[in-house]
Amino acid sequence: MPDPVRRVRRSAGGPRVWTVEEANERIDSLTELLVGLRAWAVRLRAILGELGRLRGFWGSEIGSPDHPDGRIHERLESERQRLTRSIEAQVQSLFADGIEVKDLDVGLVDFYTKAFGDMSYLCWQRGETQVGFYHALTEGYRHRRPIPSSADLPPTTTHHSA
Repeated sequence: MPDPVRRVRRSAGGPRVWTVEEANERIDSLTELLVGLRAWAVRLRAILGELGRLRGFWGSEIGSPDHPDGRIHERLESERQRLTRSIEAQVQSLFADGIEVKDLDVGLVDFYTKAFGDMSYLCWQRGETQVGFYHALTEGYRHRRPIPSSADLPPTTTHHSA
């Protein structure tokens, strides 16, 4: 869990801006969080499938108070709403911290950075031991490039903790 006392760099009121080192420090907790989010997403898909089957078979009758599958429908709908809220809250919390979840299934996330001059993304995927790639904000996974070694970076891109 991030230290709440630690000062966070932000770009002129924009999202948090991460260094490669800071992003790497977040990998373990992010990995754990993404496993939970993916489990919720898998369960949510199963619920949506079951709700679709119930609605497809019964149509609008499924909402009748005395319907034989009404309780199942209500339970599934309640769980769908709870899971949707939980997933959205976690993803929004990450976004507020400068981390964008791009794909829950593969565990793909981007961290905002200015480590390479212009605002760009540090790109990490579950299973990678560290953040090793980046890409422009207007590009995606297919355009990610290896992060240059610190010796290859100009001196103005070296960041110190704020």
